[in-house]
Amino acid sequence: MEGVQGEIPGLVIHTVRQPEGQPSSIQAQFETFHQLNPWVLRALETLTADYLKRGARRIGIGMLFEVLRWHYVTATEGDDFRLNNNFRSRYVRLLIERNPEWERAFEVRSLRTD
Repeated sequence: MEGVQGEIPGLVIHTVRQPEGQPSSIQAQFETFHQLNPWVLRALETLTADYLKRGARRIGIGMLFEVLRWHYVTATEGDDFRLNNNFRSRYVRLLIERNPEWERAFEVRSLRTD
C-alpha cells in the first residue's frame, strides 16, 4: 500500500481497505475498520495538529472527516472512500486518548448503545 503526500505536512493518504462482512455492533465495525486502516487515525491526528497549530481552539470531528474525504479523493484520483459517520465518536475518543492535550478542543458526547 503506497502512500501519497498531501498538501498538509505529514498527511499521508493510503487506499482504504473495507472489511469483508459486517460485524453486528458499531463498535465491532469500527474496530475492524480501524485495524485494516490505521492510517485514518494518523491522518486525523495530522489534520487536528495542523488546524490547532494555526490558532484554532475548537475543532469538530465532522469537519475533519470531510477534509479527509476531500484529500482522499484528490490523492487517489476519485477512489470511493467510505468512512462511516458512525465512527466519528470512536475516532474522537482515540484522538483524545493519544493526545490528552486536545481534550478541550473537542466536544465529546455520551455514546448511544449499539
